[in-house]
Amino acid sequence: MKKTLLVNGGSRGIGRAIVEKFTEDGYRVAFTYKNSEAEARELSERTGALALLADTASEGDVMRAVARAEEELSGIGCLVNNAAVAGFSLFTDITLEEWNRFFSVNLTGAFLYSREVLRHMIPRHEGKIINIASMWGVTGASCEVHYSAAKAGLIGMTRALAKEVGPSGITVNAVAPGVILTDMNRALSDADLAALREETPLMRLGTPEDIARAVAYLAGAGGDFITGEVLNVNGGFVI
Repeated sequence: MKKTLLVNGGSRGIGRAIVEKFTEDGYRVAFTYKNSEAEARELSERTGALALLADTASEGDVMRAVARAEEELSGIGCLVNNAAVAGFSLFTDITLEEWNRFFSVNLTGAFLYSREVLRHMIPRHEGKIINIASMWGVTGASCEVHYSAAKAGLIGMTRALAKEVGPSGITVNAVAPGVILTDMNRALSDADLAALREETPLMRLGTPEDIARAVAYLAGAGGDFITGEVLNVNGGFVI
């Protein structure tokens, strides 16, 4: 399989760590970003990865990004659906606009990227899709119903799509991170983070690099006979 990778949402946090890990491992990498232009430019210049401006919720942007990555990389061997939005809100305070935004970015974006990439992977009879889900998509989280529901949908999509494209030689898996030290959790107080650390059997919070290594395993030879699975990388928080 081609050692080429497309990451949507790759300029910061987990996506950034994935770009760094795969370029270090000798992959040719393209990644998308929406707002973080300075971070994307720095990452691209430092790693040699191709930075593509694209809104994950825009079908046109996704189609253009995939077409450009296919051309520049001479084929996408692996797709990582990473772009996400998160937030805290009482269920009764969630607006329809917020609900739709969470599903557009966290679930519909993965659908759009996967659909476009599969148009190329299926004729080649090879490829890997790895979706970044969440432990809250597995267990659900109070005051994060919109996020939990979208990530649970992503897990369902992972399993169903794995069955559909398996005969074409393509694997589809998900990685479900626990509490990871990224900008997404910046709203949490030190006390909240300490409490979450205490609830984690390994007694530490995760890093973006922890997730990047798990993604690299599934993308490499170790993941060749694994499909439809959810790899929980949460330090034992969910057992």
